[in-house]
Amino acid sequence: MNKRASQDEPPSNVSNNQALPLKRAKAAQKAVKILPAKYEACEVEDMVVLIANMISELIETNDELPLRSGVLTRFHSRTPPGISVLDYLQRLAKHATLTPPLLLSMVYYIDRLCSLYPAFTITTLTVHRFLITAATVAAKGLSDSFWNNATYARVGGIKIAELGLLELDFLYRVDWKIVPNPEVLVDYYRGLVERSELYALEEESSSDEDEVDDEVDNEIADTSDTKTGVATDLKWKAWMEDVSKEKAGEGDVTEQKEK
Repeated sequence: MNKRASQDEPPSNVSNNQALPLKRAKAAQKAVKILPAKYEACEVEDMVVLIANMISELIETNDELPLRSGVLTRFHSRTPPGISVLDYLQRLAKHATLTPPLLLSMVYYIDRLCSLYPAFTITTLTVHRFLITAATVAAKGLSDSFWNNATYARVGGIKIAELGLLELDFLYRVDWKIVPNPEVLVDYYRGLVERSELYALEEESSSDEDEVDDEVDNEIADTSDTKTGVATDLKWKAWMEDVSKEKAGEGDVTEQKEK
């Protein structure tokens, strides 16, 4: 009787099951986190998730491709490390105090290294050594304060000597040019957010606010030398050349400086 009664009764969960996809869609929409328009204001934890998800997609694709030219690079490990990309990047960001600009610069390094070093690709065998090397180079080259190589090696789980060789090889492969254009980082940031289902960028400021900002900028520009912009560009270029020459002339790139 109980079985018949249960069979004769209309299933009460039909309507609920039909509504599940809609509810899940609404829940997914509510779960989207709004990130600031400027990458400098983005929280490190969110930046790490954005980059880790992108790298994981690259690895999934590249692992299926044959080894380019059949040559192993210094970034190749014998076996895939037991820590995930997300956990490893979180570890680097926390213990190496990586900021959003430094993390985005590491994404820039992926494109630059892959374009100038055809034998290199981001895979499960290369990603961890690349990340600790990119973090070290970005921190030492772009930040006013950074740790010594002993700290980065300990955080990355490799020997100090090996990190020094990785750093030197990386700088050589990218022609010692490690300072990305700020506009490039903006493009990377927007691209990472747009490809993610977890995040969205906040809306741009209103036109009224932009007009006010433009007026302020114009007033400042009127009271300054018109050649300032040109001079700044020349100083920037000269600084870049000096840094490249200085680093190229140094035999040891494992300069250590306590934070």
